[in-house]
Amino acid sequence: MKESYSFGDFVISYNGQIYNTKEIKKDLENNGFSFSTHSDTEVLLKAYIHYGEDVVKHLNGIFAFVIWNYKNQELFFARDHFGVKPFFYTYLNNTFIFASEIKAIFKYPGIEKILDKQGISELFGIGPAHTPGTTIFKNIYELEPAHFGIFNKNGIFLKEYWKLVSKEHKDSLGVTCDKIKYLLQDAITNQLVSDVPICTFLSGGLDSSIISKFASDYCKSNGLTPLDTYSIDYVDNDKNFVKSDFQPNSDNYYIDLMNKHLYSNHHKIVIDTPELASSLEDAMIARDMPGMADVDSSLLLFCKYVKKEKTVTLTGECADEIFAGYPWFFREDALNSNTFPWSIAISERQELLNPKISKKVNLKEYIDFRYNESLNKVDLLDSDSKETNEKKKISYLTLNWFMQTLLDRSDRMAMYNGFEIRVPFCDYRLAEYLWNIPWEMKALKGREKGLLRYISKDFLPSEIVDRKKSPYPKTHNPTYLKKVKEMLTKIMEDKNAPINNLLNREYILDILNTDGKSFTRPWFGQLMTGPQLMAYLCQVNMWLERYEPKIEI
Repeated sequence: MKESYSFGDFVISYNGQIYNTKEIKKDLENNGFSFSTHSDTEVLLKAYIHYGEDVVKHLNGIFAFVIWNYKNQELFFARDHFGVKPFFYTYLNNTFIFASEIKAIFKYPGIEKILDKQGISELFGIGPAHTPGTTIFKNIYELEPAHFGIFNKNGIFLKEYWKLVSKEHKDSLGVTCDKIKYLLQDAITNQLVSDVPICTFLSGGLDSSIISKFASDYCKSNGLTPLDTYSIDYVDNDKNFVKSDFQPNSDNYYIDLMNKHLYSNHHKIVIDTPELASSLEDAMIARDMPGMADVDSSLLLFCKYVKKEKTVTLTGECADEIFAGYPWFFREDALNSNTFPWSIAISERQELLNPKISKKVNLKEYIDFRYNESLNKVDLLDSDSKETNEKKKISYLTLNWFMQTLLDRSDRMAMYNGFEIRVPFCDYRLAEYLWNIPWEMKALKGREKGLLRYISKDFLPSEIVDRKKSPYPKTHNPTYLKKVKEMLTKIMEDKNAPINNLLNREYILDILNTDGKSFTRPWFGQLMTGPQLMAYLCQVNMWLERYEPKIEI
């Protein structure tokens, strides 16, 4: 947890940023409270004293906090709407242990690192995503997003304080566009407020360009210095770039185009292959589990370099989830997969397990259970079209599973460097409004993020507006494949390497011999194929060596 503050019978430990602090503080002052600091920590504690557990209904921000009431001997704890900030806990001998990182919980005496049947299913069936509320370790939990809890002599009580509720959308296209633009501009403006240097990440894609445009205009209209924008690239990437359905074009042309359109100073961070591979372990440690391989380590390095000049950034993360930007919203094979559409390589995942474990752990059965459990929570309207309701199901899964994985990645890689990433598209008010917009309007003109493109045409260059979605940039340099192949080969040369206890040695050797081509579909999302899969397997062995979990099945 980041900050602590005490007042009367109360003490708070808090991590995050409350974006509507000014409004809450004004209301508290009108109710007789005074303040000795300018910190949102003090405002948050006094807001709890005033509102009680309803405090969470007044907050707009990213947060995880606990408040101890000495008088009542009671602990109140809460997490933000989409779980941007982490909160892990366990319960041992009538003691409630919590932390922002799992590794911190293991510092408490008597807590074991156990990987059981469910943990294996989470790690290799769901991972690098995870079921909300769970972790891969037995008896270690996370507080779910949009939940608060109370711990006292009677035990632990958890409650959901917010969720997406389906309502009829009556606004016209014009009114809808105006409301979205207002909500988005308000979210960006609120998140630009900071006591430390701030910037934006700019990839030249639609989402980061919108954030940078609003932020740049804000700086200009308020007489501030030009906005600093940052992009990431890799040595010889354009030289080796190969188009694909998931990554149709390179970023550099579009970044240069946006730079000419902004009141800004642009900085390009270029990362080399050896650095990318050598940071895989740090990225794993930041997550406390194997993650998205170099998709993680590259962001970790990106944040590391930007942190030398800035402390906070705004990114375009979450626009694809909120506005339906992923291919699986449109591709029939994904829509009819009857599973999480970003993770359809179920048979390959099962084959990757050590044969002895594979006999005891049925990944498809576990995945199906979690998939159907999640779909049963979707709030649908009979008045909506069949297509809108079907797309709402995909939206719900994407928001609560895929987006959570990317938010975990952003926060962990950034905070590992003492850096903060803010995500305006993840404002819960914007998500609430977009949730109820009919599919025909959301996918205007049949395009991914069609409505967002339509709104953006008034303030962004047409080439940016019409640019096909391109995911977070990965390296195309063949030296990366060579490097991670060497790393994995070295691991597999040791027959006592811990990865052999969990995974199928022969299958991994086959993956090595075919440069990953024997694993026919991406491990996760759009990028984890070939080199990324090998890097992920390296992370698995690194994790087993460092955390030494006891395998209990």
